[in-house]
Amino acid sequence: MALQLDVITPERRLLSEQADAVTVPGLGGELGILPGHTPLISALQTGVLSYTQGGATRRLLVSGGFVEVNGDRVSVLADLAEFPEEVDAARARLEREEAERRLGAFTGTPEELAEVRAQLDRASTRLQLASGDAGR
Repeated sequence: MALQLDVITPERRLLSEQADAVTVPGLGGELGILPGHTPLISALQTGVLSYTQGGATRRLLVSGGFVEVNGDRVSVLADLAEFPEEVDAARARLEREEAERRLGAFTGTPEELAEVRAQLDRASTRLQLASGDAGR
């Protein structure tokens, strides 16, 4: 028995594949999903989604959006999703440095602070994914 995994962003359908297991970064922590999982809907936080197929594991960045598990279907509707090979590590390093600089001298609103922290999380996760350390 397998799971149908779909990862969709506003720009594209990133993935539509069968998977043996899926792990997603839910708002309350990592969610491990196997066939027969209880139905659920959860907000996503920035992090690494991983899935296994026949013993091989693939990973990708997801940020924002929701995951829905219904039957043996896992639907991820993400604001942003990228495969490791799509990550520009040099650009992610610059984004992380910029976010760290902004945090160090921060004087804005709580909403602006949340956006700077989200930028830092995305850049850090991109670097983790590009270096091959994600989920290991």
